Amino acid sequence: MTGAVVAGLLAGYGIAIPVGAVGAHLVAVAARGPWRTGVGAALGVATADGVYALVAVLGGAALVPVLAPVTTPLRWVSALVLLALAALSCRTAVRAHRAGPAQAPPVAAPRRAYLTFLGITILNPMTVLYFAALVLGGGPARGPAGATAFVLAAFAASASWQLLLAATGTLLGHTLSSPRARLLTGLASGALIAVLAVGVMV
Repeated sequence: MTGAVVAGLLAGYGIAIPVGAVGAHLVAVAARGPWRTGVGAALGVATADGVYALVAVLGGAALVPVLAPVTTPLRWVSALVLLALAALSCRTAVRAHRAGPAQAPPVAAPRRAYLTFLGITILNPMTVLYFAALVLGGGPARGPAGATAFVLAAFAASASWQLLLAATGTLLGHTLSSPRARLLTGLASGALIAVLAVGVMV
């Protein structure tokens, strides 16, 4: 049981800590909205990681041949979604700057943020392949109890890291509160997401 928990924690942090386009977008969303929105977005990402960990534990070796043919199309879909998010981030930042402080930009509700980040994270098929490789290679998640411990530990690790990113974004939003700083932050976030989306395609 302990081995499954440790393996799940390491797997969860292993997939969560490398900050990609989703992590960058999470920080940006948390910086623009209240802390509840950031928490919702963070838990959406963690839920997707937990679902993929569960699928990997249940599917095992059968997942690799099934997902291999659709990995490339899903990668392109994921990149296109991220490019759309990058454009939306830049557009929102510019419109909010032009409107001035009197008209604050619309902020996603926590539930909407949760569903949005759950969706864009689910689009990454490499996550389930990553978990499947760990399950097949390590074997600590054997048996119902071990599998449950592995999945819950992976979810907890991912959630803790995503919540840290959300908290960082919230603090960043409070620190960079001037209109010009918010504009530059939004544009930088959009540019970073676009660059990472291109990286997903290549």
